[in-house]
Amino acid sequence: MSDQGVIPRSEDYAAWYNEVIRRAQLVDYGPVKGTMVIRPYGFALWEHIKEGLDRRFKETGHENAYFPMFIPYSFIQKEAEHVEGFSPELALVTHAGGKELEEPLVVRPTSETIINHMYSKWIQSYRDLPVLINQWVNVVRWELRTRPFLRTSEFLWQEGHTAHATQEEAQEETIRMLNVYADFAINDAAIPVVPGRKSNIEKFAGAVASYTIEAMMGDGKALQSGTSHNLGQNFSKAFDTKFLTTEGGHEYVWQTSWGVSTRMVGGVIMAHGDDKGLILPPRLAPHQAVIVPIWKSDEQKGSVLEMVEKIERSLKDTGLRVKSDTSDQENPGWKFNEYEMRGVPLRIEIGPKDVEKDAVVFARRDRPGKEGKEFGIPSNEAGMRASEWLEDIQKSLLERATQFRDENTTDVENVETFREVIAASRWARVWWSGTDDQERKIKEETGATIRCFPIDQPGGKDSCFYTGEEANKVALFAKAY
Repeated sequence: MSDQGVIPRSEDYAAWYNEVIRRAQLVDYGPVKGTMVIRPYGFALWEHIKEGLDRRFKETGHENAYFPMFIPYSFIQKEAEHVEGFSPELALVTHAGGKELEEPLVVRPTSETIINHMYSKWIQSYRDLPVLINQWVNVVRWELRTRPFLRTSEFLWQEGHTAHATQEEAQEETIRMLNVYADFAINDAAIPVVPGRKSNIEKFAGAVASYTIEAMMGDGKALQSGTSHNLGQNFSKAFDTKFLTTEGGHEYVWQTSWGVSTRMVGGVIMAHGDDKGLILPPRLAPHQAVIVPIWKSDEQKGSVLEMVEKIERSLKDTGLRVKSDTSDQENPGWKFNEYEMRGVPLRIEIGPKDVEKDAVVFARRDRPGKEGKEFGIPSNEAGMRASEWLEDIQKSLLERATQFRDENTTDVENVETFREVIAASRWARVWWSGTDDQERKIKEETGATIRCFPIDQPGGKDSCFYTGEEANKVALFAKAY
């Protein structure tokens, strides 16, 4: 263990993750197996994720709504592939009000069915299209193996559901929202995701095609961080969601659905954290800066706290999220370790000598030790300099994560090398022309799956690493959460 009591990532990555989320007070375990209690610090992180996404949704013309969490079981059964894909994870309500229900109710695993039920009422004509709706809700999928944020029986997410007049419009929407997710992940979460299309066996149950943003975590595994699905007319046919066309005929609407969940919190933790705890990108951090005062006497305390108040006001005037820890229950060294554990991007230290100089000390979380500290920053420049430092930290985290991803992605031409790369917990980039059954066999033998066929394809043709046959697309294989 390190001096802060966290198991190093290199020693036991899973134990490191569990310890960090507990020590940083992000989450706790709920009394029902597989559930989690998101603590205020963790929820604040989720709120900033939510705000960054919600702003982008509204900028692209979407509106928020809310649909019930209880769904008639018969709704789930209407789309055959959908019910087959979700049946093992469904939570059913069979009794309520002291009586057995005439029909079991499903606790929302996803909302395609109930939303289609409503769309079939609301959509009558081409004038009613497109429908661009999103909702922020909880969902329940009864998982057998769980880990907070990454896979839990209940989690929070947003799910967008849109309806369109043409197949082309639905496909455009699917890719538009994939790009929205990628923009958020790269620019707010500082995670260099790879956007791409899922393979047939990995796509969403009930979709025509599924797209994903895949992120590399600190242990080399992949995390599916957001998905966007072209549903075609599968659900509209099941629910008879039709519209009057401009030619006077009737046609089923074309649909999409897309979602990002609290899994993104886990992604931020694992993409950036180190052996001291969290490292949070400034645009998502609950506290972008923390001010830690240092004093030894009451006389020093008064002048130091005056300076703390002045600097806090300066930073807040600049629009930054700031916390001042003026408690005297713990010493400054303990506070330094605590806020490093919590991943606060910037620490500002103020002691008696700093007050005399009318200056402060900056320390950045992403660069430990002397390399990340600067002394003698004039107090009247603190707000401006803090903003500059935070922008640099944001940029640095993205650059570091991108370098890590690229260094751990290998172009593979044969099965032997593929096995070595996957065993080393790296990503394998391959030419692929295999079948669904061959893909399943690779998963059984190595634990790796096709994470996606990247949108950015090299073009041309080459030999499939597995079959030796001609291939016209590149796939990314990896082990995943």
